Amino acid sequence: MHHRVRERGVTLLDTVVGTALMLVVFSGIAASFQLAVYAVGNNKSRAGAIALTNERLEYVRSLSYNSVGTSGGIPSGALAQSETISLNDVSYTRRTFISYEDDPGDGVGGADSNGITVDYKAAKVSVSWVSRQGTRTITMTTRLSPPTGIESAVPGGTLAIQVTNDADAGVANAQVRIVNSTVAPPIDLTTFTDSAGIASILGAPAGAGYQITATKSGYSTSQTYSASLVNTNPIPAHLGVALNQTTAATFEIDLLSTFTVQTFEPIEEEAWSDSFASADNLTLVDTTVDAGGIVLVAEEGVYAIAGTAISSTITPTNLVGWKTISWSDAAPAGTSVRYRVYQSGALVSDGDLPGNSAGFTAPISIAGLSTSTYPSLQLGAELTSDTTATPSVSSWQITYDTGPTPLPSIPFTMQGAKTIGSGPGGPVSKYSVSHTSDGSGSILIPDIEYDTYTLTVPASSGYDISSSCAPQPTVITPNSTVTTQLYLSPHTTNSLLVDVKSAGGAVVPNASVQLTRGAYNTTVTSDACGQAFFPGLSAGSVGTDNPYAIEVTAGGFQPYSSATVNVTGTSRFSTILDL
Repeated sequence: MHHRVRERGVTLLDTVVGTALMLVVFSGIAASFQLAVYAVGNNKSRAGAIALTNERLEYVRSLSYNSVGTSGGIPSGALAQSETISLNDVSYTRRTFISYEDDPGDGVGGADSNGITVDYKAAKVSVSWVSRQGTRTITMTTRLSPPTGIESAVPGGTLAIQVTNDADAGVANAQVRIVNSTVAPPIDLTTFTDSAGIASILGAPAGAGYQITATKSGYSTSQTYSASLVNTNPIPAHLGVALNQTTAATFEIDLLSTFTVQTFEPIEEEAWSDSFASADNLTLVDTTVDAGGIVLVAEEGVYAIAGTAISSTITPTNLVGWKTISWSDAAPAGTSVRYRVYQSGALVSDGDLPGNSAGFTAPISIAGLSTSTYPSLQLGAELTSDTTATPSVSSWQITYDTGPTPLPSIPFTMQGAKTIGSGPGGPVSKYSVSHTSDGSGSILIPDIEYDTYTLTVPASSGYDISSSCAPQPTVITPNSTVTTQLYLSPHTTNSLLVDVKSAGGAVVPNASVQLTRGAYNTTVTSDACGQAFFPGLSAGSVGTDNPYAIEVTAGGFQPYSSATVNVTGTSRFSTILDL
């Protein structure tokens, strides 16, 4: 009986193992089959590409030398620069590029021994198709010599285009498009830079109006510009080519970046306080609440020697930073009150809040407490007495910053520092675009060119920028991801936003910024972004009215002052503090 049960178990185990082995074998066979199918298909596609490339090169070789050229190209001819061809159910893109070449055998450029730089023509044919591994390309080239073997001058000049990046290094394989509809035949040519970032076009017909555009996948674009009513002095303007001369130009491009802008209401100071109308928010030991204050308990006129009161837990919403603790108390002779800070009933350590274990007798700053370590706090008071009198605590308060609250649908203009010329209105920016934050107060702007950008909010929005992190303008470097937070306050006709930075460019928070003029005297502490905002001012500037005066002080820095602060509309002022 037991023997047969064991046999059944072994048979089932053999079946499971055998099935698993079969799955492994057949999975391998299937994978090998798929690989073979892919290899056959890829080889078939590759064979088609080679055939199409050879076909075009043979046709080019069959043409007379003077007829070899592309439509819109230099040299000009009947060949299409780009065409789509379907062969054996595969879609191919065939590109033909014909160029004049200067043979180094007799010298290059001005060093050419016979003064003729156009020595022969080169034909480059590329055929591309899409496979499972991405785009594949076959490229073949050939050289076409003049029929007599003797060079002949080509009427025209040379375009030498250099494409560099932000670090002034050449950008290889950058796309350069050359368009000129004013010459005959018209030119619309696309070529690519070599490993040094250079594209040279020999034999370009003499004339003005060569429109150049340089770019690359994932890169910014640089180009020449036409004159217009707005941009009467374009820089760079379209190029001109002179007979037997070289026209050189450099275009700078680099990797694109991503920019996120968030719009918020300002971070605001709030306060939690208790004036002890009841004992509901207190834990009392040998103390009680009497006549709106905390006092020691008494029995037959004799007060307790010591007692404590600890507040309920204070947990601000959207806490940004703790600020101060203050109180109002009275301590007759023979009595005292000391205050301490707790979290979940335990004392905050002296390492985080020096002097806390001994207790405080004067209002304190708790700005150094980490909000991640201490998202909530409690206040505590220890009352002591010689038993003949009692101290009393009539109120206490803790202040903190909260926010920010997102502001949706805020319009703003983003303007870069790069210019493309000038006109009646002054310099013409390369980038000046209006955007609007979405319903959550944010907008992601992709494919942004490296530049220095300034953000402005129109008065029609009802808001002014009262702070920005980081302070404006925003520098966006190539291939970076940058986020700027705009804090917005209600718009006033005249306002001043002050940046406070160190000589090294770092923002300086908690600096005292005093703005004065006549009876106006207001001091604002710079925020975490090193900025101080003064709304509701009256206009005043040097030469038209009394300007404002500013004085900035911060620990560890020399004071800064200026008596020539202009305020007209939405104004900005930057201060640099030296150590």
